Amino acid sequence: MFSDCPICNSKQSMEVTTKTEKIPYFGEIIESTILCHECGYKHADTICIDQKDPVKYTLTIGKENLNARVVKSQSTTITIPELGLKVEPGPQSQGYVSNVEGVLDRFQKAVQTALSWAEDEHAKENAVKILEYIEEIKDGQKKVTLMMEDPFGHSIIMHENAFKSELTVEEIEKLETGFITFETKELKNNDDEHHDD
Repeated sequence: MFSDCPICNSKQSMEVTTKTEKIPYFGEIIESTILCHECGYKHADTICIDQKDPVKYTLTIGKENLNARVVKSQSTTITIPELGLKVEPGPQSQGYVSNVEGVLDRFQKAVQTALSWAEDEHAKENAVKILEYIEEIKDGQKKVTLMMEDPFGHSIIMHENAFKSELTVEEIEKLETGFITFETKELKNNDDEHHDD
């Protein structure tokens, strides 16, 4: 399917492709890509279709499990508490399939970007320390906790040592969803209904 590009306004230059895929242990997803053949603008996203219970995954990460598969939905909050790093979903948040090392790489790029913008010396020193710490995790010198919290239950860390638990109503209320019109009250109601069974 083709449509007009919202970036360069070229007529019928934006190609939109979607495909549905079933991922084992995870469920059905829709992968969508838009690409403008005039200006080169591209956007890809992965949207989960299956309804799931709110979930939290925790895994102690180090060199030995950098290859553990990670499926992150667009509604997931990812945290590495020891480093004070947290990525919350926003309206432009995207889902992706990667591994632990890929998640660390994303954090590394975000910290490098923050470092390039930082003017305060203290902030720069902290950023440099975090980057060094991430390298030490990859080299097997340090271990940290990777935590994923998804109020829609579409995320997973596929590793035998990953600890899975349900999110409490209090935890859900503190999370961003990335959806502007989504009401936390709806999640709470769904959670109450689920526990009344």
